[in-house]
Amino acid sequence: MHLSQDQLQEIFVGGGVVSEKDFNEIVAQSKIKEISLLTTITKIKGIDEKQLGQVIANHFNIPLVDLATINIPDDILNIIPETIAKRQQAVIFEESDTDIKIALGNPSDTLLAEFIALKTKKNVQMFYAVESDLEHVLSYYNTDFQKLFEKLVHADDTSVLGKISRDVPVKKMVDMLIKVAHQEKSSDIHIEPHGDKFIVRFRIDGILHDIFTLPRQLHDRIVSRIKVVAELRTDEHLSAQDGKMRLILDRNSHIDLRVSILPIIDGEKIVMRLLSSEARGSSLKDLGFSEEDLAKIERALSKSYGMITCTGPTGSGKTTSIYSVLQKINSREINISSIEDPVEYRLPDANQVQVNNKTNLTFANGLRSLLRQDPDYIFVGEIRDSETASIAINAALTGHMVLSTLHTNTAAAALPRLFDMKVEPFLAATTVNLIIGQRLVRRICDNCRVAYTLPLDQIKESISREVLKKYFPDVELIQGVQCYKGEGCRICHHTGYAGRIGVYELLEVTRDIRELIYKKASAQDIEDRAKELGMKKMLEDGLRKISMGLTTFEEVLAATKGDE
Repeated sequence: MHLSQDQLQEIFVGGGVVSEKDFNEIVAQSKIKEISLLTTITKIKGIDEKQLGQVIANHFNIPLVDLATINIPDDILNIIPETIAKRQQAVIFEESDTDIKIALGNPSDTLLAEFIALKTKKNVQMFYAVESDLEHVLSYYNTDFQKLFEKLVHADDTSVLGKISRDVPVKKMVDMLIKVAHQEKSSDIHIEPHGDKFIVRFRIDGILHDIFTLPRQLHDRIVSRIKVVAELRTDEHLSAQDGKMRLILDRNSHIDLRVSILPIIDGEKIVMRLLSSEARGSSLKDLGFSEEDLAKIERALSKSYGMITCTGPTGSGKTTSIYSVLQKINSREINISSIEDPVEYRLPDANQVQVNNKTNLTFANGLRSLLRQDPDYIFVGEIRDSETASIAINAALTGHMVLSTLHTNTAAAALPRLFDMKVEPFLAATTVNLIIGQRLVRRICDNCRVAYTLPLDQIKESISREVLKKYFPDVELIQGVQCYKGEGCRICHHTGYAGRIGVYELLEVTRDIRELIYKKASAQDIEDRAKELGMKKMLEDGLRKISMGLTTFEEVLAATKGDE
């Protein structure tokens, strides 16, 4: 049970967090976007969820608990049955001989706490927990899902297995599979046939994890169910198919999925990409940009025209970075238009166009049309060809701010890539304001992070001592580097990592860089001059994040090989 609209109005308007006019706008946006009021406040007002949580906790005069940092044993979690815990939005996270600590989504409802105190004869201490923390912990239950698949996995009798495969509600299985993937913050679901079984894997923080191995008898039925919902041909088994589907979680949220089906030797393999229905609320600082980087982005955005390009391989977070930039400038006073394939996140008040090759709505044709829509900012999902590059560059030249993504390995390599797309050097030099190169690395889990000393001989071949000393001044004194790692716990699935963060290099097109572009200089020459002018490579940004305890050497070195 969450706090009501009246309660939130009393807390935030009465407490001076937002004005009554702003609160009414937040309520209206919440209904339009079908997301909770608290989530809407974080998006519109840019207030951190934990800050809002502290305001609510103070209103009820109880502590705020950070459930994301607590490893809750099953026996304590199951003191409250799953159905009640999810209905009441309540979690018991600690128990002693005399006390029980309970986190609530609505601290004004004390009936459950009073009932637990009566039942256990213990003192119950109430805490407030934010929505995202409660949802994550409540995902630990999943008892029906576990039991259903355990029956299938451990069924030895083929006749019993055949009966189960006929009786299993496939719709429920597919829905629960997607819900669990969403709760586990998975980006992709892989359903792969192998001989007499098929494997379900989730990609979490960029790494694939085996989740279940299931009997082959269920594979075709699950594939058929997904094809029906994604509006694909159920009688086609030898050709690749692509589609989309949506799963409604509750009245406030849903999950969009991009479905790809490919015939392999053992059958049809499915990969489903989970897409958020809303643009991610992360600020540029949350994504890992330093103050120096943020200043460069501010300078680029302050210009009345030009181009900001984000580069990196597939899955490096380019689109998320661009959306965070757009969220920073988004307001009712400007017109933001985009052409994307696909539209992965919804940006409030923006005009987003989906590429459709069947109707000849390509990047190039869509971009031409957008230029007649009086845009202030244009987002081109990806510059793939010469025609799109030419139109984007000319749009940037004629008074528009264009944001785009390119597939290159470094920031400097974006310029020769534009040359290859027939963009004249003088046009690139005149229009490109900023190039952001990036990779994603996994964050160390906050719950199980520990300090340790990494011996110098384990990293000296990968990074020069001079570069190391910039971020670890004591490295020569101790012949090692003081850093952090995750030991592994339930919260991070015993990987030592939870979530991801970017490592960046920002190439600002200054007068010196512009001169090199005019001369059609190589990527290496441009990069060398940019480094002389103060540009930090991704490796250095990674070392900064290691020194802050955010990630590990293994992650940074894997993401930035050959980057020194």
